[in-house]
Amino acid sequence: MKLQKNLEIHVKTAIKALFQSELEAVEFQATRKEFVGDITVVVFPMLRVLKGNPMVIGEQIGQYLQDNVDVVKGFNVVKGFLNIEIDDSYYIDFFNAIKDQDNYGFEAVNDHKAVMVEYSSPNTNKPLHLGHVRNVLLGYSVAEILKASGKKVYKTQIINDRGIHICKSMLAWQRFGNGDTPESTGLKGDKLVGNYYVEFDRAYKAEIKELIAQGQLEEDAKKNAPILLEAQDMLRKWEAGDEEVFALWKKMNGWVYDGFEKTYKAIGVDFDKYYYESETYLLGKEFIAEGLKTGVFFKKDDGSVWCDLTEDGLDEKIVLRSDGTAVYMTQDIGTAIQRLKDYPDIGGMVYTVGNEQDYHFKVLFLILKKLGFDWAKNLFHLSYGMVDLPSGKMKSREGTVVDADDLIREMADTAEDISKDLGKLEGYSEEEKKILYKTIGLGALKYYILKVDPKKRILFDPKESIDFQGNTGPFIQYTYARIQSILRKSDNSNAHINDVVLHEKEKQLLKQLEVFPDVIQNAAEQHSPALVANYTYDLVKDFNSFYQNVSILGADSDIEKQFRVGLSKKVGQTIKNAFRILGIDVPERM
Repeated sequence: MKLQKNLEIHVKTAIKALFQSELEAVEFQATRKEFVGDITVVVFPMLRVLKGNPMVIGEQIGQYLQDNVDVVKGFNVVKGFLNIEIDDSYYIDFFNAIKDQDNYGFEAVNDHKAVMVEYSSPNTNKPLHLGHVRNVLLGYSVAEILKASGKKVYKTQIINDRGIHICKSMLAWQRFGNGDTPESTGLKGDKLVGNYYVEFDRAYKAEIKELIAQGQLEEDAKKNAPILLEAQDMLRKWEAGDEEVFALWKKMNGWVYDGFEKTYKAIGVDFDKYYYESETYLLGKEFIAEGLKTGVFFKKDDGSVWCDLTEDGLDEKIVLRSDGTAVYMTQDIGTAIQRLKDYPDIGGMVYTVGNEQDYHFKVLFLILKKLGFDWAKNLFHLSYGMVDLPSGKMKSREGTVVDADDLIREMADTAEDISKDLGKLEGYSEEEKKILYKTIGLGALKYYILKVDPKKRILFDPKESIDFQGNTGPFIQYTYARIQSILRKSDNSNAHINDVVLHEKEKQLLKQLEVFPDVIQNAAEQHSPALVANYTYDLVKDFNSFYQNVSILGADSDIEKQFRVGLSKKVGQTIKNAFRILGIDVPERM
């Protein structure tokens, strides 16, 4: 915050002049509502350097600031807290200084090193579900926030298009599919393939049951089920380049890719680069071979390759199976190295992956460091909690997940029902209504998920998220639309203001607007869209308080009207900018 930074310099100058001492930092906080003031200096930490009564020290610093700093209008001291009053001129100058409102809060690229943000990274054996939705929204928003903070950003995903889970869907389609295609069934390709993943699980469980009835232990039956053995054989054939298996894999993956693209378009996210495990796992194998020579890895008697991380407080980690096939770690090593080859300007990477993979990423980052890659110190795991529904946990192999496409549709339908009940859409065409329902529904979904700290688990209730009151997307969207209505009734929103006495509600709004650039920087540092989301809610609450207490279009003078309309416009644009980096649209009217 510019005011805080400037005041810190002046407070340090005061300390030097009054006490011939130097402070490393000054602690600030917002002035409590029951006291007069706009910003508070906390005196207590200064006692480590200064000796004396905190009340007296606060009085001396306050008087110095009032005498020597133009924007300091007055002060008062409560115990060890110096409350400073800032002159209206400071906030009016700030108001006039916001020229490029479309990009207010955003920094131009100021770092020659780029950041690559990975998100989504689905398996090609099932459609995207609610868990993927949180992943995609978090990753996309963090990428946009990093960009707004002045970073060059590449958005990417690694598509998990190989492995036993893919072979399970392929084998089930061979057995039970009867030649079904997306065209013949009318299903999106990812949904069709996902259905056969569920079919595999049903057949697998039936075979386990039969083997147990024949006298096998459950653990042995799970390993010996013929359909699983056949899927494992199919994986080996794929890795060996079997033409028939490869052709089936290519065809079914193509169906899934088409389905994914439709979902990404519907939810409003994009990518700069796609990576495929089928292409990167071989590079991982190359570096494991190199690591064996240098002692980073070791081979066990069965031929499997491991990394011993016990001295680092972890354990031994397998990086290659005894039959030579790759594990997830193999391909993640290869993918990270390939990215640096493709984009030499990358200075760091952000992996958006659920917290059940916390250990995996600790190991991955450590192995890459041991392989000698200096950039490995700049890798970050954006770990997030799972999404639960009121009905319980989702399981994709049992077909109990909430499909992302169905969820998007349900959100729009819920928005339609609530909007009709509220009766707010007179004069809209059917097409306009349809677009608005999707904007409200998607906005509700995205905001509900992004306002929560990524580390926390979420219980997602679609109906609760679409509420036009409280800390919700529709409440904020409605406030934005209200501001646009005010602007349509006035053409004085760009006036330069000189002399106006600020109402306390106006000053509070200006204070909130001023901290927006710092909120973006903090959100970028913490990889947390929740900071932007909750800032926007606070800004909207302050605007609604201003709207209810101060007449905008009916102001007593033209200058007051011009200022209040201009202030409303700047608030509206800041809401739009904040929602833009959260990936949420705002409607011009509601």
